[in-house]
Amino acid sequence: MAPQKKRGKERICFMSESEESDLDDIETGVTETSSQSTCCIYRLPETLVEINDKKWFLPRVVSIGPYHRHEPRLEAIQKHKRHFHRLFLSRANKQKEDLMEIVRPLEAKAKGYYSEKIRFSNCTPEGKNPFLEMMILDGCFILELFRMLEKPRLPESNDPLTPVAWAVPHFYGDLLLLENQIPFFVLEKLFETSRKPHEKDSLSMLALRFFNKAMQKPAMEKLSKRSGKLSDDILHLLDLVRKTFITPDLDEPPKNEGKSGTPVIYCISKLLKAGIKIKLREADSFLAVKFKKGVIEMPKITLDYFMKSFLVNCRAFEQLQNRRSKHITVYAYFLDCLVNTAKDVEYLYERKIIDGYLGKNGEAVLFINKLGKENDVETDQFYLSKFFNDVNDHYKNTCNVQLTGFKHRYFNTPWSCISASAAFVLLVLTFLQTYYTIYAYVHPKVVRVLD
Repeated sequence: MAPQKKRGKERICFMSESEESDLDDIETGVTETSSQSTCCIYRLPETLVEINDKKWFLPRVVSIGPYHRHEPRLEAIQKHKRHFHRLFLSRANKQKEDLMEIVRPLEAKAKGYYSEKIRFSNCTPEGKNPFLEMMILDGCFILELFRMLEKPRLPESNDPLTPVAWAVPHFYGDLLLLENQIPFFVLEKLFETSRKPHEKDSLSMLALRFFNKAMQKPAMEKLSKRSGKLSDDILHLLDLVRKTFITPDLDEPPKNEGKSGTPVIYCISKLLKAGIKIKLREADSFLAVKFKKGVIEMPKITLDYFMKSFLVNCRAFEQLQNRRSKHITVYAYFLDCLVNTAKDVEYLYERKIIDGYLGKNGEAVLFINKLGKENDVETDQFYLSKFFNDVNDHYKNTCNVQLTGFKHRYFNTPWSCISASAAFVLLVLTFLQTYYTIYAYVHPKVVRVLD
């Protein structure tokens, strides 16, 4: 990976409006990095940002964590966070100082999650801890947002969501940006501190129900059966949602194999000529691609703004995080192999495999090709390895290619099919006429008797 270019530092110190606001004077963008063994919330290298459009990595309405804090365009929601903070304190029956003491033991571990160490400028008042205050403020906002949107709500003048209703559609994507995360264990600590007796579900399920409003994943009952496993070793919200797509029915990568080159398959147009078809498959995850009897079976994937942002950030996370599998990266590479032209995308649209995209097919091709660009996955992490081998074996079968070429040439449209059938009937009649003419010449006596 190319060396990371140093971004401009943010050194902002100001006094907020409410009585509970403190000096948020975090200085980010320093060159000193955290321990690689714990780091999982990254300031993205310019190399990765340049491959994809920068907009997929930037929050649209709300900043979470230190990397985008104090950006003027995000200040509107920053002010509303303090109201959510007060609601959280009331729910938990705690004072601000109580939360500080509860979260304080987690400070060192939380700082180790960031790829850049979080420094504080010289204007920090003595006794204040802007980092912990940021963790608490952002954590309270996220948890109250999850709880408020747990059930359908009617708009009311005193509803705390009313002032930020315009931003709710953007919250889903912003909370899954790699640079816009706080450690999951901080959220869990705050959640347990404020949990009421009637709240039976885990934080994982509460979060997944929130994001399901944007993703429209399968029934939550299926996820609830896996909620125990999902709760293990979660790094942040992006990691949690990503894990839900890595379902048990996915193929396993080949074992005990090192790097032997990334496999390749042809694009849709060429696969069709070899007799390989593509059809929609019902599955809980878009990653669950299968190949059976000459047919590629692909689950539906919705390429709207939210899913595009999610895919790009997951791919960046997998590239930077060595402790996680490369499922999204491999799938992005698979899509890039399949799609070369607008006709390839159109084929997937017609079969309802790609859904929810309102732009031009050419734009979808550009996004898919960028998403799969410069993917370098070792063989022992390539979960579609057997799939690629099976597709290539079928493609190399020349009988399949020749038979499909014949079908494509003579039976591609109803009119060509009718013409070919008529020609075949004419050929049969001509053959029969010739046969009986020769037969009458060779066996004239038999013909006279029949007459």
